[in-house]
Amino acid sequence: MNNLILSNSLRFIGLVLLQVLILNHINLFGYLNPMVYIVWIFLFPLKKNRSLFLILSFLFGLSVDIFSDSGGINAAATLFIAFIRISVLKTILRKSDFDYLLFNIRSLSIDKIFLYIATLTIIHHFIVFSLEYFSFNAFITILKNTIFTSIFTIILSILGILLFTKKK
Repeated sequence: MNNLILSNSLRFIGLVLLQVLILNHINLFGYLNPMVYIVWIFLFPLKKNRSLFLILSFLFGLSVDIFSDSGGINAAATLFIAFIRISVLKTILRKSDFDYLLFNIRSLSIDKIFLYIATLTIIHHFIVFSLEYFSFNAFITILKNTIFTSIFTIILSILGILLFTKKK
């Protein structure tokens, strides 16, 4: 139990620091900025208290906002994908595949991992860019940034999960 709390706490701190110190300073082609910090939400255990998870997700997004001076947009997007995470998993996985107590992202097939990560990443990025631009006139820009940044983030997220998590 303490090992799980320690690993999630270290992942929380490590991903926030990775995002604000390194990834926020990468602007590929002038606007592509990977948001890999959301991997924390993908990897958080399902068997934990949902209220605690939502509070931690909000604080996680807020900590990125504080360091990035982004006014709460990451907190809103992170809280939303944390809220819909179980619904997305139920949609992607069949009931026989889905067990709350034994869920491990590495135990899924690569196509289900991709679909899970891609769905939540695209939703997160769409919310972030919608709140950042906050204008219907910028809808094409919002979609363009969402698509291209999501592709970059999905690739880095899947590689990070495959390289840095244990397969059970």
